[in-house]
Amino acid sequence: MIVAAFLRWVETAKAGDRARAANALARAYLRSSMAAQERQAAHMAMTCLLDDPSPRVRLALAEGLADSDAAPRGVMISLAEDQPEIAAVAILRSPVLTDMDLVDIAGRGNAETRALVAARPSLSCVVAAALAEIGDAGEVCVLLENPGAGISRLTLRRIAERHGADDDVRALLLPRADLPATVRQILVGHVTEALTGSDFVRAAIGARRVERLAREAGAAASIAITGTAAPEEVPALVEQLREAGRLTPAFLMHALCVGRTDFFASVVVALSGLEERRVRAILATGRFHAVRALLESIGLVRDISPLFVDAIMLWRNAVLSSHATEIDNIASRLMVRHRSVMHDAPAVAELLEMVEKLAISEERRIARDYASGIAVAA
Repeated sequence: MIVAAFLRWVETAKAGDRARAANALARAYLRSSMAAQERQAAHMAMTCLLDDPSPRVRLALAEGLADSDAAPRGVMISLAEDQPEIAAVAILRSPVLTDMDLVDIAGRGNAETRALVAARPSLSCVVAAALAEIGDAGEVCVLLENPGAGISRLTLRRIAERHGADDDVRALLLPRADLPATVRQILVGHVTEALTGSDFVRAAIGARRVERLAREAGAAASIAITGTAAPEEVPALVEQLREAGRLTPAFLMHALCVGRTDFFASVVVALSGLEERRVRAILATGRFHAVRALLESIGLVRDISPLFVDAIMLWRNAVLSSHATEIDNIASRLMVRHRSVMHDAPAVAELLEMVEKLAISEERRIARDYASGIAVAA
């Protein structure tokens, strides 16, 4: 009877009074000792308030119920699909909303609704994965900025695939310590495409030079990624680069010159089909002809395979030398061996040109480090 009287009163009361009454009804439902029939009547009254024309009333109801795990789930779902100010209270605070509720709310809602779901504290991996599939870049940015969101490696990959071309998304992905190497490689591709597709950059330095610089920068970034990838990530990274056609002789020589020997060995394992133990044994201890035969089995032609063997032998010597810890680039040593040798094959000349660039870059790095050391000592 009290609830019936309440509903009759609601029809004529002012919005402010109705809002206060809605909040009081919600608190009474959660905290008062009611008989089952009274509780059911109060539940029905709150359900009726969901249709109140004043947002103040619905917001007051949401505020009264939001923090309780005893709130009626149907009422909270309805409030979570109300206008943003009201939905925010339910989505961000209500413990009765399950992962499946949140996924459904995000799927049925608009961009604002999905952003609210993405900002919910302690968001589960399931909901984060759903948002990665259906969310636009703006909602994905909210998700990535949420410190309480559980975001799996597969979800990070999906975000990179869908929104890696967005500058804001890339800026949030790249600093993450849990970002897999394969995802970093996807982002490198997006950055390269952004550079080569920029009309401003093309006009400033020319289309051909842009493509060359972007190609070189992309290769350098990929090489850097191979150096930071965890051992268990390397096979997947090798396969990703292989599928993308990135495992060119120039790329592999670059990797060798800067000391990515484990990555190089993983490439040889993947392309040769041989057991990893056998491949690593040949690379580590095999004679010249055995190493060359192994390299030619993965597609390196006879003209350039000796250059790769020389690079491998230089690394062997570097590892065995007393100064091994001071060496992280053998490009200059490789150039000393081949600078005075006449090579007729264009492929060899192209590789040596790339090696010489690496050697010059290394010399400049050493000079900068030396100058910095002098400055600090002074």
